Amino acid sequence: MNTQMKKGVLELCVLSMLNRGDKYGYELTESLSEEMSIAPGTLYLILKRLKDDECVETYLVESESGPARKYYHLTDKGIESLTSQKNDWQQFIKIVDKFINE
Repeated sequence: MNTQMKKGVLELCVLSMLNRGDKYGYELTESLSEEMSIAPGTLYLILKRLKDDECVETYLVESESGPARKYYHLTDKGIESLTSQKNDWQQFIKIVDKFINE
């Protein structure tokens, strides 16, 4: 998949995954990596930006097999952002479909 195309939708994918439940960073990376190739660290930059924008909150959970894991939780602002981005995405794919299916 084209790198530029992925950059445009990774945040939407992360927000959508967090909307289904809290996740820790590695868990998000693994899930996304099953479907598309992402560079190491890319996801953490997105998560940092989402936290800075107050779209996600974090909390630590102790792990029996290592250090505590930082979990990400979607905030109300994050849900609003997800809704907006989903609407934008739906409009975008309708427009693109017009061009590629003519």
